[in-house]
Amino acid sequence: MSSRDSRSASLRASESISSGHPDAIFINGKFITADVSFSVANAVAVRGGRFLAVGSAEDIRSMAGPSTTIVDLNGATVLPGLIDTHAHVERAGLLKHTVQLNDVSTVAQALARISEHAAQMPKGRWIRGGQWHPISQLAEKRFLTREELDRAAPNNPVCLPIGHFTLVNSEALALAGITKDTPDPDGGIIHRDKTTGECNGTLEEAAEDLVHNLLPAWSEDEQDDQLKYAMQYFNEFGLTSAISAAVDPATLRAHQRVRQRGQATLRISAMYAPTGGLNPSMTLDEWELFFSRIGVASDFGDDWLSYSGVKLQIDGGMTLRTAAMRDGYPDDRNYKGTIVIEPARFNALVATANRYGWRVGVHAVGDAAIDTVLDAYELADAERSIKGRRFIVIHGSLMRRDQMERARKLDVRVDAQTSFLWDKAATVARFLGKETADRAFPMRTMIDVMGLDAVAQGTDYPINLVNPFVNMYVMVTRKDKNGDVFGAGERITREEAIRLYTSSASRYSFAEEKTGTIEPGKYADMTVISDDILTVPEEAIKDIVAVRTIVEGNTVFERRAGK
Repeated sequence: MSSRDSRSASLRASESISSGHPDAIFINGKFITADVSFSVANAVAVRGGRFLAVGSAEDIRSMAGPSTTIVDLNGATVLPGLIDTHAHVERAGLLKHTVQLNDVSTVAQALARISEHAAQMPKGRWIRGGQWHPISQLAEKRFLTREELDRAAPNNPVCLPIGHFTLVNSEALALAGITKDTPDPDGGIIHRDKTTGECNGTLEEAAEDLVHNLLPAWSEDEQDDQLKYAMQYFNEFGLTSAISAAVDPATLRAHQRVRQRGQATLRISAMYAPTGGLNPSMTLDEWELFFSRIGVASDFGDDWLSYSGVKLQIDGGMTLRTAAMRDGYPDDRNYKGTIVIEPARFNALVATANRYGWRVGVHAVGDAAIDTVLDAYELADAERSIKGRRFIVIHGSLMRRDQMERARKLDVRVDAQTSFLWDKAATVARFLGKETADRAFPMRTMIDVMGLDAVAQGTDYPINLVNPFVNMYVMVTRKDKNGDVFGAGERITREEAIRLYTSSASRYSFAEEKTGTIEPGKYADMTVISDDILTVPEEAIKDIVAVRTIVEGNTVFERRAGK
């Protein structure tokens, strides 16, 4: 710390002594506070779940009372509790309930895994898949076919979500009543065999719901157990807060039950999906009726569970060749991706939510999709100002400078996930070209144009790894897992990467006065890490792990030796 910072910390400590002793003090650490000056302290005091003082070990030790717990961190580096601003948190709870394919590398391995899982299931029981990404993951760079799934699981319906696509077998199609004559639903595509016209086993966007709606609901006890497991899983990576990306009503009720029992270990602010999907099935009149009657608006809740807004989606994804692009795709300039909601309807959905005090976050990947979102936000702003309300472009993967300038004028934020580049950059380059892959997730430009307060980072777990340190590594180096560099000019500093997970991230849920930095009065959310992220070689950033995760002064995760 500078001498000025030390004197300031000493003053804060002395002021705090008069109000009572701390419950705990943590000493002998390197506390990266992420405050305005990005100062570093070596001790903190905690009382009532909040930081009481931050400063030198001498100052903080002097505050200890007879019942104060003293924790010696033995020189470890400590960050503010990390915040993932876009993750499907609840899906981590399905790790034990679904067939996991995220580590297979060939079609044969995937089918063998499904077959092994099916052999343990009663006949007729649904086989559900965990999130994976065959296009970038498998050597064959393709989806599994209906016929392959039939052979792997001949006695069970199969439902394998990918993210915007779901793979199914013949049994699942039969249960859903999908035949060659079934029309594509609005906002979705039933992919078909070019010869027979029959569904080939791939359902896209709204067509996924034809099968997903048949899946038996988890019991409340199962939902609650899955949610608690998911929170603990996130805690293992040093995460203390998350924006859950698309929370339906049943899942929100599970969050409430876990919160009310005092069992939550991860702060959640939910992006609400009232009908479960991101393209609402309601008519515009039903949409208006819903918001007129719900009785709350976004940013309602407490510091453990709240609404951050309503979630919508306008296009697909880079790695699925469905991102909506201004200039089309390199191999076919006439193909410009997928817009999943007709723009006039989309504008009305946004305007209605805004009218009733809800802010909106929209999945928008391609530059044409981002244009559509900003157009809708400008129309909504003309009716009721959105400035100061932090409307969101979610992903903003291929955002251009002119769009960043429009977003800045509207006071719109962008929450990106550079972690896509870790294992999918080559797929983006294959579909859109290396030049486009190089400008994906342009964090350097976003920070320069929009400012750190208007951007943050998440992972879109389980589409990508939830590990924040892998994500920070990609932001700092722009390297994928093979060491290939994509867009070196978009590299950012380590300090900026940390802020995107802490002080900047807390602004998503208007929590910047409560979390995101290590400062007196804020919640004592901290992440003790294995290495000094400010000084380790760049290549070592991705190998950092959380050693201890602390929420409101309580340890919610501690890594055992050798793990």
